[in-house]
Amino acid sequence: MSRPKGGLGKGLSALIRPPEQIEQPAFRVQAEAPAAIGSISRIEISQIRPNPFQPRADFDQQALDELKESIREKGVIQAVTVRRRADGLYELISGERRIRASTELGLTTIPAYLLEVKTDEEMLELALIENLQREHLNPIEIAISYQRLMADVGLMPEDVAKKVSKDRTTVVNFLRLLKLPTPIQDSLRKGQLSMGHARALVGLSDVKVQLRLFEQIIKKELNVRQVERLVREQGKKSEKKAGAAAPRSTGDDTIKSISERLQQVLATRVRINAREAGKGEIIIEYYSHDDLGRLFDLISSIEH
Repeated sequence: MSRPKGGLGKGLSALIRPPEQIEQPAFRVQAEAPAAIGSISRIEISQIRPNPFQPRADFDQQALDELKESIREKGVIQAVTVRRRADGLYELISGERRIRASTELGLTTIPAYLLEVKTDEEMLELALIENLQREHLNPIEIAISYQRLMADVGLMPEDVAKKVSKDRTTVVNFLRLLKLPTPIQDSLRKGQLSMGHARALVGLSDVKVQLRLFEQIIKKELNVRQVERLVREQGKKSEKKAGAAAPRSTGDDTIKSISERLQQVLATRVRINAREAGKGEIIIEYYSHDDLGRLFDLISSIEH
């Protein structure tokens, strides 16, 4: 029998491609060459500066330890993304967890995909979108990223939805989480509260009621359906209370309640100036052209 031809005598490297090539088959990994735009190169970690637009605020140590074990066994499979700075160093776009894990393991280089990013605005947009698509952000970090894309880049909710491959309703639901009191947001960050719990709580206009129900959720370990039922019951109580108080009220409490609710929905300051004979005016404040565009988009999206 003739001996089979092939690369068996050349070792495993002849049969198995490096992990970076498997992840990014369209780009060639350069081991000892200057980084080129659109390529993946091994870059000295000491030459990479932190991302100034990093949306992640919390780094879970257990998740970081798991990533370290993966890198120890298989190496860095997914390259980080960087841009070149004017001083010749690099600025991280996405991959801070991989950088941290590699540094703690004592690695000195890391595979990096180099992009051409000319402006800080473009950097902000790219950094946020890259992190939203690749990193495991908590709901509040996602909401803040969406908000920054709207406030700092000037995108509308539907623009954000297209860029992150989500529907508009999903984006708006995340943005509403930023209206919740700080203790509830912190619980979302830590994973103690789910998106379902938060979406139910954000429907309440009274912060005190939100916090009271939040304490019940944590103490009694309520599921989402139970919380939704409590929120509906609370809504009915509020309606009955408002109805019972109406004959004895001048209407000031109702106007104040409506004003507060509008502020929550529109995420800006709203004033209602009541006049005689049931007339008045609603004043909605905005703080930039982008903010005005956001309000217009929000109001125009209301379906009758």
